[in-house]
Amino acid sequence: MHSLQFTAESSSNGILERDFLVGDVPGVLWSPAAPASGAERAPLVLMGHGGGAHKKHRAMQGRAQKLVTGCGFHVAVIDAPGHGDRPRSAYDEQEIAELRRAQAAGEPEAPIVVRYNARLAELAVPEWRATLDALQELPEIGADGPVGYVGIAMGTALGVPMVAAEPRITAAVLGMMWPDALFEAAKRITVPIEFVLQWDDARVPREAGLALFDAFASKEKTLHANAGDHVAFPMFEVDSSVRFLARHLGREVTSQA
Repeated sequence: MHSLQFTAESSSNGILERDFLVGDVPGVLWSPAAPASGAERAPLVLMGHGGGAHKKHRAMQGRAQKLVTGCGFHVAVIDAPGHGDRPRSAYDEQEIAELRRAQAAGEPEAPIVVRYNARLAELAVPEWRATLDALQELPEIGADGPVGYVGIAMGTALGVPMVAAEPRITAAVLGMMWPDALFEAAKRITVPIEFVLQWDDARVPREAGLALFDAFASKEKTLHANAGDHVAFPMFEVDSSVRFLARHLGREVTSQA
């Protein structure tokens, strides 16, 4: 079992940012710089970044800012295998080259992305669970507090098997991913789900998103469908995800900074 080692720290605009390592997996933890009076612990939200991105991508930073300043959450992201500060393997390079070739030729990318993400999930889920173990040893988080998950696109490809495998996660925001490799894991998920899709998505067709949404066994699951293509994901959905997690992790939204 690997312990968490902080490697850098900075603070700005009421947010404490701490880089860390769990074994050789790099991550970042954002926390309130000054906890609310009397609040010894706060819930933890794990976030999965998108394909080709990294733990400090602007989308991750933007969501973290709203979750930390709006609800007082702790928010953690780790680099997925072959992403961010982690070296690419020969397999990573092979799959990425095949994806670029298919995109340039106008061929379907789904078979490649689904296969590659499924392999990343096999590696990432144990890493995420070890990271969660280590984070819950921190006194400001603790082992008995609620845990949420947010991951769109590749964050869903890795997040669905993670949520299915990890009973400590009590609510999740997911969406915009092909269902092919995720059906069986989705059928084991019973926690509340907020699911987003783009109705005119040229990459992940609406039928694919609807099929994955239907597969979740959750009694409470909400579908948010917005007009537009894959890259037209509306920012107001980020605010919705904050309210969803606040409701299910037992916090109040005090700000939408």
